[in-house]
Amino acid sequence: MGKCDIVEGDPAQGVQVIEYKASPVRRQPTVTDPHRIQLTLQRMCLESMGLRVASMGVYFTNHQSLVTVEPSTELDTRAIDYVSQTRAIVEGKSAPPPLDADEKCRFCSHASVCLPDEITAAKPARSISVTDPNTDILHLLTYGSRAQLRQGRIQVVKGDEELASVPLERAAGLVIYGNIDVSGALVRELLWRGATIVWCSGTGRVIGWSRSAKAPHGHERVAQYLRSEQGDLGMAREFVACKIGNQATLLRRNGTATATAVADIRKVKRRAGQVRSLPDLFAVEGEAAALYFAGFPGMFKERADQSLVGEWDGRAGRHASDPLNAALNFVYGMLLSDTIRAIVACGLDPSAGFLHSSARNKPALALDLMEEFRAPIADSAIIGAVNNGSFDATMVTRSLGDCRLTERGRKVVTSAYERRAQTVITHPEFGYRVTWRRAIEIQARMVLAVLDGTRQDYRGVQTR
Repeated sequence: MGKCDIVEGDPAQGVQVIEYKASPVRRQPTVTDPHRIQLTLQRMCLESMGLRVASMGVYFTNHQSLVTVEPSTELDTRAIDYVSQTRAIVEGKSAPPPLDADEKCRFCSHASVCLPDEITAAKPARSISVTDPNTDILHLLTYGSRAQLRQGRIQVVKGDEELASVPLERAAGLVIYGNIDVSGALVRELLWRGATIVWCSGTGRVIGWSRSAKAPHGHERVAQYLRSEQGDLGMAREFVACKIGNQATLLRRNGTATATAVADIRKVKRRAGQVRSLPDLFAVEGEAAALYFAGFPGMFKERADQSLVGEWDGRAGRHASDPLNAALNFVYGMLLSDTIRAIVACGLDPSAGFLHSSARNKPALALDLMEEFRAPIADSAIIGAVNNGSFDATMVTRSLGDCRLTERGRKVVTSAYERRAQTVITHPEFGYRVTWRRAIEIQARMVLAVLDGTRQDYRGVQTR
């Protein structure tokens, strides 16, 4: 099966197969080997349907020129061989080994999936230029609205008013907050495309998610369940140690805390790498959190809304009673949604974790993996929004003892989170440039590599 860009001409006389390409090699309209194989396979498919193919070629849009590709027996043989190799890979029980120091990986769009350097070497042998897909996460924030599929676009309406309309191809995932409706046609189409939908409460707490039935890596999920049941203290220690290290870094960069306070947190981090049990690890994590959140108000500048800091009485989870905790709860929900999406994209189960208990009916692995990203993504987004004046105490409502974000507050916090998630960084372990959101997926694939045996241990993301 294949999809051709254009098949034109009279079937009785023979048709022409044309592929459109926009990235010529060295800015020249040069036909590459993959182009020839692709056209050969398309020709063979059409001929098996009874059509005669008179000619085939590649049309380079940058140069507005058509380059003809001549068929040959040698191309037919190679194309069939590639199909056989592909079938063997798809039907195999384990992934093939990544290429070793091959230039093909340098600009490959799948490098962050296959992770050639991360699996084969401690440090990358070359620079890999991986760009993020030209897609976005769509957040639905307006209560009472409805998202639906209309003419190839995701349309968001409330009553007779259209709130948004974006091309379906731009949506990498959907996150829904509170009382918002989604049409069955849109849910079905996103499942067909492998895009994850996450439903959250109005405060950002994750309620559930959808995933396509065509999930890869079934054998690895079995290994995940077994390891989750047996426990993996090494991976759990790495999650917590990276979280504590990133808290210390954020406090050092933005806070007024003394060097002694930061040094104390780093001492706790070193202890996290040496504990012998999960209860001890949770105790160390709690000790670091107490030190970190004690210095949390010091990261807000004098020009920020001081009433926010005045109401802060330490970190509170569910049922927050002050604006800062309400904002943190909401942004942690967004981070959890991103982590769930990354884990599902890898074919793993967000519910079977190694640090958090899977018996608590929570996405345990997602909670594990998001730990190292709390400070550099979520906390940093809130600190930035408060310090630049975009978030203040007027963006919350109070009822029944709870403090919740208004619609304006949700939009401000979501915008701050998205800016941070799309910030480009140098991956601290492998040295190439990725966004924070892509880094989450890379780390999820690192967990997958440990589960399928292609990597010995998990190394988390630590900022410096």
